[in-house]
Amino acid sequence: MPQAKEGTEKLFNIQDVAVALYLLAAFVFMIITLPAPILDVCLCFNMAIAFAVLFNTLFAKEVLDMSYYPTILLFTTIFRISLNISSTKLILTTGDPGNVVRTFGQYVGGNDLIIGGIVFVIILIVQFIVINKGSERVSEVTARFTLDAMPGKQMAIDADLNTGAIDDKEAQNRRNKLQEEATFFGSMDGATKYVKGDSTAGLLITLVNIVGGIAMGVLRRGMSVGDAVNYYTVLTIGDGLVGAIPSLLISLATGILVTKGAKKADFGPTLINQILGMPKVLFFVGGVICFLGIATPLNTFIFLLMGTAFIVVAAINRNKMQVQEVVAETEKEETGAEEIRRPENVVSLLQVDPIELEFGYGIIPLADVNQGGDLLDRVVMIRRQIALELGTVVPIIRLRDNIQLNPNQYIIKIKGIQAADGEILFDHYMAMNPGYVEEEITGIPTFEPSFHLPAIWITEGQRERAESMGYTVVDPPSIIATHLTEIIRQHIADLLTRQDTQNLIDNLKESNPAVVEELVPKLMGLGEIEKVLQNLLREGISIRDLLTIFETLADYATSTRDPDVLTEYCRQALKSAISAKYFAGGEPTSVVTLDPKIEQEIMGSVKQTEQGAYLTLAPERTRQIMTATAEQVKRLEDLGKNQIVITSPIVRIYFKKLSEDYIRDLIVISYNEVESNVELQSIGMITA
Repeated sequence: MPQAKEGTEKLFNIQDVAVALYLLAAFVFMIITLPAPILDVCLCFNMAIAFAVLFNTLFAKEVLDMSYYPTILLFTTIFRISLNISSTKLILTTGDPGNVVRTFGQYVGGNDLIIGGIVFVIILIVQFIVINKGSERVSEVTARFTLDAMPGKQMAIDADLNTGAIDDKEAQNRRNKLQEEATFFGSMDGATKYVKGDSTAGLLITLVNIVGGIAMGVLRRGMSVGDAVNYYTVLTIGDGLVGAIPSLLISLATGILVTKGAKKADFGPTLINQILGMPKVLFFVGGVICFLGIATPLNTFIFLLMGTAFIVVAAINRNKMQVQEVVAETEKEETGAEEIRRPENVVSLLQVDPIELEFGYGIIPLADVNQGGDLLDRVVMIRRQIALELGTVVPIIRLRDNIQLNPNQYIIKIKGIQAADGEILFDHYMAMNPGYVEEEITGIPTFEPSFHLPAIWITEGQRERAESMGYTVVDPPSIIATHLTEIIRQHIADLLTRQDTQNLIDNLKESNPAVVEELVPKLMGLGEIEKVLQNLLREGISIRDLLTIFETLADYATSTRDPDVLTEYCRQALKSAISAKYFAGGEPTSVVTLDPKIEQEIMGSVKQTEQGAYLTLAPERTRQIMTATAEQVKRLEDLGKNQIVITSPIVRIYFKKLSEDYIRDLIVISYNEVESNVELQSIGMITA
């Protein structure tokens, strides 16, 4: 029973019945001859519908609020034409088309053939040439651009959905709205032809009625030609005006709708604000109108009154804008204070910048482009340099001033923790002795912050002399940039995130999809690849040749998932790059070797677990080995050589881990990482 009741209610829905009767009436009026009183009611109703359509389009916030407008346009056009046919029948048969038609002919048309004809023609010209023509063109362009923009809008929706900016429901709503807009503007492109055809039909119907009315008056009612022309032409023009005015309203509504666009806005206030919202413009307008009233023969009273009105409105708007600015500023301050007090806003304070460079106010000119500072440009070059050198993208480096620091002090933070600091003298240069300059130069003693080498602060006037003596002279921005570069190199492995790893994988996949699809995620996960890349970067090995790294991982990931072991395989595959970095020059390279007994001892202390391998050497034994290592490495340092230790492949990674806490910059290389054409010269062996 409830289902039957629901079906009955839907079957006899009052709105559906009303629409059906509206359309049915249009066809009935074409067949039967309506009595004059009923025709008056229908003409009045037609005019009311035209005004309703006009005001709906005027106050609709967006075009889709009138999504059925093309259908409305078709229905109202058919109904209006049916009324024209009915009024034509009454004019020709009885000569009495009712009060509405007669009033329009006598009052609106001035009860004069010439006046009425001119008014009717002017209405048609405005409707047909001005409004309809413009609406038609706007509809065509809007439809074309809407359809052309659909693919891009759909991709934007998919992108927002994939990034989590919107959920599935919101995405579906946007897609539906996008489809509705495309359908609407496509329909409007054709619907404007109804309005254009309606204007043409009104003109033709009026001409036919004039000829037919004169013929009926002369042949059937025995009127003279002059009387027939005066009588029937006035009625016909009245009939034409009755139909032309609602048609003009519908045409105007069409023009408003297609030019409104897809923006959500209150049409009236927006329109008024755009015309009268700028006080400066209104002052100019008022001044020009007043000038015309005074300096020309135009009516002085009217023009002065109108100009004064514009000036008064301008003054009112200016005062209102000033009040709004004060209110807005007050509300902004209150909102800001309220936002700070809200507990959930503490979350924004949890964001940590990967790299920060904070400096005192004395260093601000170095970072201010308006004062000639180029520190920002140097930061950009640092990111480019690291990308070329190590093959990874350095995160955005945040620069900010800190009044709590000394004026010439700067600090470098990595993930919110201070990693280094330094101090410079503005308008001074740092001079460093490369080791062979015997003559000293006067200045302020200091230490170079990057490598902690002794240096001297000198003035601008001493720069040329210092350079001529052989000193290495650098300016303050270069000092900060070099220090920042070294700190980034030291922490680059910690700065590499899973997202960075994913970006590297995506870039490689564009040119070499086969190796990426083989490795990820079948053989290794994102986190495991990240650990291998971090291991390489931690020892200063470039990962720019990512293809070789991935191919090596794909070869050996089937036999082991240990990131440390896989790192060793990758290092061996990158031996050309390692040899070029540490053994370039063609001359024998001085190195230190590791005693095979110590190698066996280290390997014997390796314990394997699910979390990875670790050493179980006794602390005392570890200190003995590291003391011996430091003694041999000191010999290399005294010779001005790199601190390089050569080991067997199997022990390299463990000896490196053993030495990290004792000799941070020690370079440990296995024999398998050295090209065959490289000549090594051992100056000692680590024994303990």
